[in-house]
Amino acid sequence: MSRFILSFILFCTIGINVCFAQKEKNTTIILIRHAEKDTTQQGSTMMAANPPLSEVGKKRAVRLIAVLKDYQPSSILSTNYTRTIATVTPLAEKFGKTIQLYDPKKLPALADSLLQLQQQTIVVAGHSNSTPALVNLLIKENKYPALDESVYNMIWIVTVDPNKKVSVITKTYE
Repeated sequence: MSRFILSFILFCTIGINVCFAQKEKNTTIILIRHAEKDTTQQGSTMMAANPPLSEVGKKRAVRLIAVLKDYQPSSILSTNYTRTIATVTPLAEKFGKTIQLYDPKKLPALADSLLQLQQQTIVVAGHSNSTPALVNLLIKENKYPALDESVYNMIWIVTVDPNKKVSVITKTYE
């Protein structure tokens, strides 16, 4: 009988420890392309241009708050372009975050640093070519081509579990 009681106490103690152990959380990296840019400005469609968001783009940037309502960003990153910064500004203001700038010419280094993060949610705003390229670097697979210039509604949600297993889902929003 005492052996049964000792086994029961041991089982309960282990069970309680397992139940109340802090579960490690995943890291979530949300990647988006900037919203619609204002192409009415002279030279705005050229690669070196730095146009602002159009009225439609400004509305999309605000909608991003509702689209990402289930996420609490730890950090928000953007390239140093007016349109990418403006896309994540409403989100940054909502969560009281300062937008951190990154260099889209150094995507491998950015991917490496993002994969080292633990238990954080990061939002990264980029461009039609750099955003899918960064997703590919994170998943270590050449799966996503550059976006067509007309596509502004793609979101990639990359999840990195505590064992460094990486998965991705894509979604669109209007």
